[in-house]
Amino acid sequence: MSIETPTTAKDWIGMADDLRGAIKEMRGGIPAVAKAFSALAAAATAPAALDVKTKELIAIGIAIAARCDGCITFHVKAAVDHGATREEIMETVGMAIYMGGGPSMIYGSMTVEAFDQYMAARTETA
Repeated sequence: MSIETPTTAKDWIGMADDLRGAIKEMRGGIPAVAKAFSALAAAATAPAALDVKTKELIAIGIAIAARCDGCITFHVKAAVDHGATREEIMETVGMAIYMGGGPSMIYGSMTVEAFDQYMAARTETA
């Protein structure tokens, strides 16, 4: 009898794809709430005193502290799309660990994994 060792890597890009379908279904059931949330998201992420990339890095720090896998994948993707570097992700993870302790170490490592997957996907399509 063999015991398989589970992999530690999550498929962050696949997770985002899967969640998009579930979110679309949910939005259809609560259109007024979904519309209001979309308006809030647009207002919160609009560039002002902070640029969009910085706001996405803040969202990543909060996602790590809140232990939200879905939030991590969506905000890492957005940060990559707005030019975030691995070093910026690492510093964001460091701040989240400082504020969130041990659990943030775990979610921080998953955030770096998500970043690496999105960057690899970007390289493959370039």
